[in-house]
Amino acid sequence: MRKVLLLTLGAFTLGLDAYAMAGLLPVLADDIGTRVSLAGQLVTVFTLAYAISAPLVAGLLSGVRPRVLLIAALAVFTLGNALTAVAPSLGGLLAARVVAGAGAGVYSALSTAAAAALVPPERRGRALALVMGGMSAGTVLGVPLGVLLAEHAGWRATMWLVTGLGVVALAGLAGLLPPVPAGPAVPVRARLTALTDRAVAPVVGVSFLAAVASLGLYTYLAPVLAAAGGVGEVAPYLWAWGAGGVLGSVLAGPLVDRTGGRVRVLVGVLLVMVIAAQALLPSLASVALPGAVVALVAWGAAGWAFQVPQQHRLLELSADRGPIVLALNNSALYLGSAVGSALGGLALAAGLAPYALPWVAAGVAALGLVVHGAAGRRSRAAGRVSTLGSYEHSS
Repeated sequence: MRKVLLLTLGAFTLGLDAYAMAGLLPVLADDIGTRVSLAGQLVTVFTLAYAISAPLVAGLLSGVRPRVLLIAALAVFTLGNALTAVAPSLGGLLAARVVAGAGAGVYSALSTAAAAALVPPERRGRALALVMGGMSAGTVLGVPLGVLLAEHAGWRATMWLVTGLGVVALAGLAGLLPPVPAGPAVPVRARLTALTDRAVAPVVGVSFLAAVASLGLYTYLAPVLAAAGGVGEVAPYLWAWGAGGVLGSVLAGPLVDRTGGRVRVLVGVLLVMVIAAQALLPSLASVALPGAVVALVAWGAAGWAFQVPQQHRLLELSADRGPIVLALNNSALYLGSAVGSALGGLALAAGLAPYALPWVAAGVAALGLVVHGAAGRRSRAAGRVSTLGSYEHSS
């Protein structure tokens, strides 16, 4: 597991960078003389570059040794953050965030595949949980630490912090990461069919819906709590969500390894997301704010725990295309986050009350549960047909 910890440090830096930028937007916009709405596009281009680069590079460079690609991706990510720290204008910042997002997307997909490859199958869940735990820990610290540092030393100091952590993680990987077992060569046609694979596509679709529900709502947590419970200072509640994320991602791995029941774990996590974490959030916030904290911890835990059994399931369904299907899954997560944020903004602009957003998010998560159940029934039916065909052939 010590080998996986090297990958976890890089994931921590990714989580810190992805979420700290959201907290820096007001002071960044004021510093470069632009509107916050335009500065917000820095998050958009990072997210899109992240989503597009992962499957593209994982497919085009599938024959390159994973260790080389991991180091190169983290180097590109670190370079993008250094360029962000020195960019003088909005145009330069946008270009720098594209570079950082492209490196982050490739590293994220490859690090989860490498973590699974570096351990025995019975410890795969723990390895995946460590990497996800690194990203969620970065998220917990990202917004408050980034804002605190920016208030005292400027937003560029925050970006230099992220760059420095990237350099440390890069040095650790270059010096200590052993060779990572490479998966089998994947023909071009097989890489393309991953997009339409009837076993893989529903799993990736559920990840997309879960991200729309969970990460999309996160963007509007402040107005939701203000409308439901009169909360003015949202930082403690962001910490509660992040702490739940660390807890969920750490506990999910051993649970998956111990039970072997990826499907049951997924159903349980989605149910928590629908009922306890999102549908009840407005009610709990309006009655007692400690209840909102409990709901936020559950929401964060469910959202981050969800990806461990999802990744495990994808590797079981398509072991020969592991990096590619994991890259598609990561793309679905970031696209879902972007879509969720956009739809939430449109809903609020159209007049939807903020306290109603968690109910909408709960409906999206419930749709994910329906898709998951339908995909599971189709897989079981296909398995019965395959077994029957084998029996008839042997007869």
